This record gives sequence, structure tokens and C-alpha cells, in this order.
Amino acid sequence: MSWGTELWDQFDNLEKHTQWGIDILEKYIKFVKERTEIELNYAKQLRNLSKKYQPKKNSKEEEEYKYTSCKAFLSTLNEMNDYAGQHEVISENMTSQITVELARYVQELKQERKSHFHEGRKAQQHIETCWKQLESSKRRFERDCKEADRAQQYFEKMDADINVTKADVEKARQQAQIRHQMAEDSKADYSSILQKFNHEQHEYYHTHTPNIFQKIQEMEERRIVRIGESMKTYAEVDRQVIPIIGKCLDGIVKAAESIDQKNDSQLVVEAYKSGFEPPGDIEFEDYTQPMKRTVSDNSLSNSKGEGKSELKFGGKSKGKLWPFIKKNKLSLKLGATPEDFSNLPPEQRRKKLQQKVDELNKEIQKEMDQREAITKMKDVYLKNPQMGDPASLDHKLIEVGQNIEKLRQETQKFEAWLAEVEGRLPVRGEQARRQSGLYDTQNPPSVTNCAQDRESPDGSYTEEQSQESEVKVLATDFDDEFDDEEPLPAIGTCKALYTFEGQNEGTISVAEGETLYVIEEDKGDGWTRIRRNEDEEGYVPTSYVEVCLDKNAKGAKTYI
Repeated sequence: MSWGTELWDQFDNLEKHTQWGIDILEKYIKFVKERTEIELNYAKQLRNLSKKYQPKKNSKEEEEYKYTSCKAFLSTLNEMNDYAGQHEVISENMTSQITVELARYVQELKQERKSHFHEGRKAQQHIETCWKQLESSKRRFERDCKEADRAQQYFEKMDADINVTKADVEKARQQAQIRHQMAEDSKADYSSILQKFNHEQHEYYHTHTPNIFQKIQEMEERRIVRIGESMKTYAEVDRQVIPIIGKCLDGIVKAAESIDQKNDSQLVVEAYKSGFEPPGDIEFEDYTQPMKRTVSDNSLSNSKGEGKSELKFGGKSKGKLWPFIKKNKLSLKLGATPEDFSNLPPEQRRKKLQQKVDELNKEIQKEMDQREAITKMKDVYLKNPQMGDPASLDHKLIEVGQNIEKLRQETQKFEAWLAEVEGRLPVRGEQARRQSGLYDTQNPPSVTNCAQDRESPDGSYTEEQSQESEVKVLATDFDDEFDDEEPLPAIGTCKALYTFEGQNEGTISVAEGETLYVIEEDKGDGWTRIRRNEDEEGYVPTSYVEVCLDKNAKGAKTYI
């Protein structure tokens, strides 16, 4: 089956059909493109949905996620976020493997089709020109034959007429011979052109046209194969993400199976347990006693005294029910919460105080880390004066030291309240620091706590540490030096986790999410040397960046 032999006379229809094939291909490209947009929008909506129901930081809603059912819901939200990512993968793969490739192929197909049909039209024009030459030669031959016939008839007429001179007869004879010769020449020319046309026509219908149509047929078949392959790719792109989507769904099932109703019930007990004992039985108050006695001044006074005693006992009994008194509830509604949480039941108060102590300990640790970093930077400035003035950091060291002392005093105050709730004496001095687990190994020897001698009635200490002792810090070794002769090669990259304002000399400012080059890794001093470009480099705190070192770099470590 060949279009060149079967469809030799369907040039126009083949032209329309191939154009229709390109239109079908473009329609399929548009279909896939719209599918990718749907996948992207779906993924975006899933991510927004997951983000919408994520617990807000530092809110009451975040505290609810200690329950296993809420943790399972949070895992479901995270899995849905990953699920959305797979739909983004589908969109990206369909765009790169189908839409882009088919769009490029359509342009090539249009050029090829244009070339083939241009060649076909050129062959058509050539055969049409040959046909016109044949027709012109044929008409000339016909005209010359008629002229020769008329000249012959005129000669015969003149020859038969006796009144015509011999010269006129001779002239008519010569004219007839000339016309006859012209007719013979036209005949020979017509015959030659006819043979040539027949040859060209045979070549056109049996060689040129079949070859052109065969190329068009092959082009069309390649288009059909290509659209079939694209449909297979369309299915494979979906199939590739099915295992990962299955893992996401398995993660949701696993999270659901991790729900422990008994554990959640225990958490409710811990969250709302007051620590009070249930109230005892209320004694009967007999108001008929005075009625059974003889009315007298003595009995009257005794009855009044007894009544007062009973009423006082009743008041004491009611005092045991203080969690249910409306006055206490009203104070809670108005938001008048004491600093020591004395408005709460013992168990809840203990938890709040413990939570406050933990928060203060974290803040102290953060301040101490900052002081350690500043101290190391000061040491660097002392060893390398060209990097900065060490004296410029003294004010910041004093400020950080004051913040640490304030936080320590605040911590000791809350620890005293906590010890009171737990039935212990307030813990002071070094014992308090050991209990907090933060100060026994990290305090410099020069820092002393003078607040352990006296305590104010509200649990806070009145004496303050001297600022001079706070400023004294131990110097640490920091061997990093800038090499001004030639730039160091990059040994990896890092991503800024937080924004850092490098206001001191030798440091560099970075924005959260920014990616930079690592040229010197942390050598135990808490600082990493990075580069933004050829002219901008400096140190940033290692805790502010996420470092990924190149495995091929000399001395490079694995992911930090």
C-alpha cells in the first residue's frame, strides 16, 4: 500500500489531510498543557489546605497536638503536602517530556510538510508547462496544415484558369510549396514535443509523484507513531508517582494506627488534674436546738455562741470547695493571672511553673551561646586587628551579661515557687543551677552569684551581680585567618536558616533562605567562613546556616 500509486491524483486531499494531522497533534499538546495546569492548581490547593490546618506557632492550638489523634492529623497534613508534591512532579514531567518535545516536533513537522508539498507543486508546474507547450505546438501544426491546404487549393484553381498568366500560376505553386513545408516542420516539431511530454508525464506519474507522496506518507506515519508514544509517556508519568503516593497514603494509615485512646485519656488527666482531694461530707446544722431549751439570757448567749461556732465551721467547710467559687472564676475571666499562677490548682500551677522555668532556661542558653560567639569573635579581633576593633564588642558583652543575670534571677524566683508547690524548700545558689542543668558546666569561673544571701517576699532576689565580673570571660583559641594573597576555593554551599546582620568587621550579613559558598568550615569556634561573590566574604555563626560540604573537597565532612 503506497500513497504514490493509490493516491496519485489526490494531491489536494493529501495536503488537507496532513494539515488535519498537525492540528490533531497541536490539540493533544493543548490537552496535556491544560492537564499540567490542573495538576499545578490541585497541588497548590492541597498545599494551601495543609498549611491552613497546620497549628499556629506559640498558640493554644499548638498545645493540642500533644494528643495522639492530633499528632495523627498533623502527620496526615504533612503527608498531604508530600502528596501535593507528587502532582507537581506529574506536571513538571508532562511539561518537559510531552509538551515541550511535541511542540518542537510540530515545528519540524510543519517544515518537512512544507518542503514536500513545495516539491510536489514544482513538479505540477513543470508538467503543466510541458502540456502548454504541447498544446501550442499542436495548434501551430493544425494552423499550418490548414494554410497549406488552402494554398494548394488556390494553386490548383489558378492552374485551371486559362485567363491567369503563367507567372501568377508559378507564384501560386511556390506559395503552396512553402505552406506545405511549414506544415511538415510544424508536424515534426509537434511530434518531438509530444514525445517529450509523454516522457515527462510518465516520469511525473510514475516517479516524481510517487516519491513525493511516499515521503508525505512516511511523515504522516511518523506523526501517528509520535502521538502514540506521547500517550504512553502520559500514562507512565502518572504510573511513576503511584509508589510514592502509595507511601503517602501508607503514612496516613500508619499515623491513624498510632492513635492511642488510653494515652490521650491520660493526657487529659494530666492537663486538667487539680490536685485537690474531693470534699468531705457536710455536717448537719441543727437550728432547732434553741427551741428545745428554756429561754433565758444564759441559754440565749450559749445558743448564739454555738450558732456562731457552727456557722464558722460551715464557712470553713465551704472553704474546701474554693475551685468552685464564682469569685475565682470571675478573676480568671478578667485575665488577672498572678505571676506565680497562684490562681491555679496545685497540679496545674506546678505544670505552669515548670513550663516557665524551662522557657527561661532556654532563653539563658541562647544568651550564653551568643556571649560565647561574641567572645570568640573578640578573640579573633585580638589576634587579627585588621578584622575589627575588640573594644567595639565590650558593650555587647556587658549587655548580654546583664540579660543572663536577669534571666537567672527570674529563673530562681520561679524555681522557688515551684519548690514551694512541690512541698520542698526553695533551692538557691549552685544547687538551683545544678537543678536547671544549665549552669554547672557553662559558667565562667569569674562569674559569681551574690543573690543567694537574701530573697524578697515575692521570691525575687534583691542583690545584683557586678557588671565587671560578667564581662570577664575566658579567651578561646580561634586559628582562622584571612588569606589576602588569593581567594580560598569553595568547599561546599550553605543555606541561611535565619537572617544575620553582620555589623562587626569580619562578619557578613545574610538573609534567610539565601544560598552562599562555604570557603572555611567551623573549626570548633562556632563560626563558618562563607562567600557571596568574589568581593564579599566573611564569618557567620554556624548555627545560623545549614551547611552541605562537597564530598570531593579536601578535608570535607559529610552533611552538617
